[in-house]
Amino acid sequence: MKFTKQDLLTLLIGLFLFASCKNPDGVGLDVDPNAAITGTLVVSPVKSQLVKEDAANTAGLNRYPLGYMTDPTFGKTEAALAMTVYPIVNTDFGTTPVLDSAVLVLKLDTTSTLTKFYGDTTNSKYSIDVYQLANKVTNYKSSDVQAINNTLLGNFTGKLAPNTKRKISIIVPGKADTLKTVPAQIRIPLNKAFIQNAILNLGTAGTSTNAKFIDAFKGLYAQVNKTSSTGVGGIAFFNFTGTDSYLQLVWKKTNSSSGIDTTSVNFPIGALVQNSSSGSSISGIAANIKHDYTGTEVQKQIDVAVPTDPAQQYNVTYLQGLAGVKTKLTFPALTSFKDTYGKAIINKAELVVEIGENAPAYPFNAAQRLSLYRWDIAHQPTDIPDYTTFSGSASGGAALFGGYFDSLKKRYIFIITSYVQSLIDKNVEDYGTFLAPTSYTNFQRVPTATSAERSIIGASNATANKIKLNIYYTKIN
Repeated sequence: MKFTKQDLLTLLIGLFLFASCKNPDGVGLDVDPNAAITGTLVVSPVKSQLVKEDAANTAGLNRYPLGYMTDPTFGKTEAALAMTVYPIVNTDFGTTPVLDSAVLVLKLDTTSTLTKFYGDTTNSKYSIDVYQLANKVTNYKSSDVQAINNTLLGNFTGKLAPNTKRKISIIVPGKADTLKTVPAQIRIPLNKAFIQNAILNLGTAGTSTNAKFIDAFKGLYAQVNKTSSTGVGGIAFFNFTGTDSYLQLVWKKTNSSSGIDTTSVNFPIGALVQNSSSGSSISGIAANIKHDYTGTEVQKQIDVAVPTDPAQQYNVTYLQGLAGVKTKLTFPALTSFKDTYGKAIINKAELVVEIGENAPAYPFNAAQRLSLYRWDIAHQPTDIPDYTTFSGSASGGAALFGGYFDSLKKRYIFIITSYVQSLIDKNVEDYGTFLAPTSYTNFQRVPTATSAERSIIGASNATANKIKLNIYYTKIN
């Protein structure tokens, strides 16, 4: 039998890899032949602890949540919206204007087919109530409660269709109305008598500046009516960055040349306003988010959190967006890695996070993307060095770092080679490493209000689908 040099080299590398696997948990790990890593494989233990998220900052978001859902594992989640309405400055409502209609138009987010809506669009019916704010929007934490006047101004009841465009009638003064196709939206008729008194009767003086109008009108508040809604529900996301979300007013006014004429105006919602104290621009929209974990396994883990029982470990742990829950990770074997294996160069380290349930199913599918970050000495979120390296590289760098859900293998993988090397060499202190859901298109290190997705993942005590850290290393002198 004749071997070429290349054949012999391939055989020796193969024998070396199979002989060096010290932990059976690593056997069967898929390896891309184009990215094979040589070295000894160690599967290092990972401990996990469930942690409640802090409130999220909801100022200036690229989309906002609104909805209510009941999840058998995560309990009840509710998101409501406080919305600043801005005038078209110096709007002239004419002589003795009479309101025909007032409609609150909210554009559903269409920037991503994967994350624009989370929950049930097939069977659930949504009932959304609208009220007037009692005060201007000045607080933007997701835990802030916005005061409202209790008189119901409008209601939408029906299914939500985030993928369906619709045709609306556009009023053209002095001409026939026209039809226009617009992105998916919900339209909520408001009480005409209220809008007549609160806006039209203000006249031009009431719309002369943004400040005067906002002082008088305050804004609108939308929340789901939990009693009238049916089904498990869901969370919709709405976009206020353009001109497709607005308060539409249609009224009749006296025209000196043609008599009575019908006209309309769209007052924008959520435009950026100047913050007088800081000089920065902030959004006039705020989201209020509530979670109720009563009676769930999530609540049990929260109740038995460190320092009550730091040794307690579970088969699964939980991740939930909308400032819900995240998981803190620790790597106990890394502090003694050199004592156990000697001085080493880490060729590759990958954190493997597997789904800890049989199969996530509609409408509560697994989160499409997770973030992985660490705390600095001040317990502030900061990037893991590998994310910094990958995200600063060419196109696709974030994908190389990982965190995207593999729907076939039901897992997430992060490449954290530099981070593990730094922890082993004690160049970085581990004040806390965290897993949390993040927007599919936006990696976040802070509590998110732009993703409602959740995942149940295998924890450190699981017999199968256990979270693990695969380390390929080469021992050096």
